[in-house]
Amino acid sequence: MEAELHLAEIPYDTGELRFRYTRMLSDDGTRWIRHGLFCEYHRNGTVISEGHYEHGRENGLWRDFHETGAPAAEGHYRDGVETDDWRYWDAAGKQVVRA
Repeated sequence: MEAELHLAEIPYDTGELRFRYTRMLSDDGTRWIRHGLFCEYHRNGTVISEGHYEHGRENGLWRDFHETGAPAAEGHYRDGVETDDWRYWDAAGKQVVRA
């Protein structure tokens, strides 16, 4: 049986949207577990980070962005752990090599 998903929207203290994600109630009904699309936003409304959760752990492609909307990072997670090579960009759009 598929879990029932609920949309959560969490604001900054000043009212702008900070997080939007789907979640499900744990089997014992005691806590919420992130499951599905996740987005975090800058105060100006542009996306900071987006990706997917599966049963509370990051999975699949994740992307991070500068406040201008330009890409900042891109890579994959598997069961909450970074995998593969991640790519990074500075605010000017130049790819940055990280050790």
